[in-house]
Amino acid sequence: MAELLDADSLRDAVAVLDGWEGGPEAIVRTIGLRSFPAAIQVVDRVAEVAEEMDHHPDIDIRWRTLTFRCVTHSAGGVTTRDIALANRIDRILADASA
Repeated sequence: MAELLDADSLRDAVAVLDGWEGGPEAIVRTIGLRSFPAAIQVVDRVAEVAEEMDHHPDIDIRWRTLTFRCVTHSAGGVTTRDIALANRIDRILADASA
């Protein structure tokens, strides 16, 4: 099982992520896309990555606004797996915004 990040490690990891915030219970990023279909395309790409990583974010879809919440439920908080997933989501979002 993945180990929880301590407060310092979590703070340092979130500081270098684009637009993420949160604490030991979860990290969260909300972003608006240009359209509903663009948002759904991002969700589809994140789903592929999540399956590949066998680690899945909670995703809230509100028209063209997406909120991603990463937490390792089995560990009860944020682990390195969540940071890795957040980095992959950031790359997908960067590609979608280009």
